[in-house]
Parts: sequence; C-alpha cells; structure tokens
Amino acid sequence: MRRFSRRDPAPAFRQISRIGATLLQCCLAIGAALTAHAFTTADADTLLQAHSQAFYQEKDGQAWFKKTTEGEKVSFWMRAEQMEMVLDAYERTRQPAQLTQFTNLFHGFLADHGTTWERNEYNDDILWMVIACTRGHLLTGTVEFRDVARTNFDLCHARALSPELGGGLWWRTDNRSKNACVNGPGAIAAHLLSQATGDPAYARIATNLFLWERTTLFDPKTGRISDAINREGHVNPMALTYNQGTFIGAANYLGYTNEARQAARFTMNQLCRDGLLPAYDENGDGGGFNGIGVRWIARFMKEHHEEATFEPWLQKNANAAWAARRTSDNLSWCRWPQPTPADRRYSWGCSSAVVLLQVVRPDQSDPGR
Repeated sequence: MRRFSRRDPAPAFRQISRIGATLLQCCLAIGAALTAHAFTTADADTLLQAHSQAFYQEKDGQAWFKKTTEGEKVSFWMRAEQMEMVLDAYERTRQPAQLTQFTNLFHGFLADHGTTWERNEYNDDILWMVIACTRGHLLTGTVEFRDVARTNFDLCHARALSPELGGGLWWRTDNRSKNACVNGPGAIAAHLLSQATGDPAYARIATNLFLWERTTLFDPKTGRISDAINREGHVNPMALTYNQGTFIGAANYLGYTNEARQAARFTMNQLCRDGLLPAYDENGDGGGFNGIGVRWIARFMKEHHEEATFEPWLQKNANAAWAARRTSDNLSWCRWPQPTPADRRYSWGCSSAVVLLQVVRPDQSDPGR
C-alpha cells in the first residue's frame, strides 16, 4: 500500500475525497434499494430468466449450470440446490418449461455424477440432491427421479447413521462431526420419500433424525440451530440461515409447529441486521444459504397462515434483492441491499435472490405494482 507524504497532504485529501464519494454512492444505492417499490410477479419472472440466460447450459437434453458468468460447471450440491430453485419457480408459475429444464438438469447431473453417488464423501451433498429429485417426482410423477433418490438416500443413510452422540448422521465419511446441514436435509428427504414411496420406514427415519437434531442442536429458549457437534461432544453454536431453514422445513412437515415458529423467529430477529438477511460471500457455500432458509420459512408461514408475523420481513428482503440487481443483465447477487457489481458473478451466489422472488408473495398494497 502506497504511503502518503507528510510534506504534501494534497494526495491524501484527494484520496479521501474519492473514498468519500464512493461511500456516498454506495449509501445512496442502498437507500434506494430499501425504499424502492415492491417487486411484482413479472419481476420474479425477470430474475429467473436472467439467471437462466447467464448460467443455464444445455446440450443433447443434458443441462447444467455454469459456476460463473465466465464458465465452468457448478459443484455437486450447488447444482442440486439450483435444481430446487427451478422447482420453486414451477410451483409459482406452473409453467411446463420449468419441468423440462429440471428434467434436462437431472439427466445432465447423472451424466456427470452417475446414478449412485457413494464417491462423494459429503453425506449432505447426497441428501440435497435426494431432496431435489424427490420433489421433482412429487411434482411430475417421474419414476426415475424417485428411484434415484431412494437408492442414494438408502446408501447415504446406511453409511452415515451411527449410535455415537445419541444418533444422527455424520457429515462426512471421516465421521468427525454430526452437522445440522446433513440431519435437517436428511429429515426432509426421508419425509418426502415416505410420501413418494408410501413406505412408513422413511417416516420413522425422518422423525428420528429431526428429534436427534432437536435434542442435540436446537436451543428451545431461543430457536437457534447450532451448526454441529463433533465426535468429542463439543457443540459449535454458529447459526446459519440454511440450517435454520431445513430445521424449520422438517419441523413443519412432521408437525412440530412451535419449534418451527421459534426457529423462524430466531432467523428473523437474531440473524438479520435491520431486517436484512446476512450478506454471505457469493463465491463459497454461503451464497445460497438465504435462499434455502427462506424457502422453508415461507412454506411454514403459508401453511400456518402466519403472514402477519413473517411476510413483511420476507418482502423487505425480496424487494432489496430485486432492487440490488444490475441493469445490464438483471442478475442480483446475495449481498443485498448493496448493488450487484458489474464484474464476474456466480450462479450459486445469484440463486438466493431468484428463490426469494419465487417463494415470497409480492406486497399487494404497494402502489408501484
């Protein structure tokens, strides 16, 4: 870093002025994002289309998402979760094109990773894809989606479940910790498979995994979901929006309404600053955390008619995500309300904004609609 000369303060003042101007521009942009009119259903379409144009690739009926606007393929679990994003869009629009896109992504995934995924050491990665495939089956009736999901859930559950630490699933095959990011998704995946197959064994698995997570990682006083417990019994209390979300999703499915509500309130009141979800790094796992969290919170809210409690907060975030998009291509990153930068963007980091606008209802009272 270049040092300023003590004998000539002018360069320092010029540099401070430039910094001040930049900060002022950022503050004005953030203020505009927070006061902009509410997004509309057409805006939800726009953000989804922008993401597809920037990242969706297809060849011979096999599709994938690019990692960035410059290329590469996105990783295993991020690919699975962006497939869930496509299903979120279908549940909002009921447009067959989204199911075609999902089917192409499914075939592209199998082309790259095979029909069984035991080579992946991360048990949570497998379960994210099981959720996507089972959701796809429940929406389409496609048997192939269900069968691949069932095969891979069974192999993952068999290798990850153990009696140590009272039960639950190991995060990785090295069996060093049991994490919320595998047990919450595991409970959701098992519940969905119970619906898809009619096999009550999956319902029992779902309940057992949820109850383990509730006992081990859930704080009943606050609604916090701790990140993990290691094999020595030490709990990492870090709370993340996606872990809150999958706990809420499992609790909602299994009828633990009070626990779901408490975890949702913790997310809204404790993890947010000025009501806005955490600004995770878009080039890393955190880029899509908020999309996952909101997906399950919004479902819980709608099914239990708790819009008065949660919808204004969710709409505030969706509006900020929409306002933060860049005008050149309508991509919106995950660090709203800051404006989306003009350089390279990441498909995973841009997925949270898309998910929010699919699962959150626009503000019907806003005059700008």
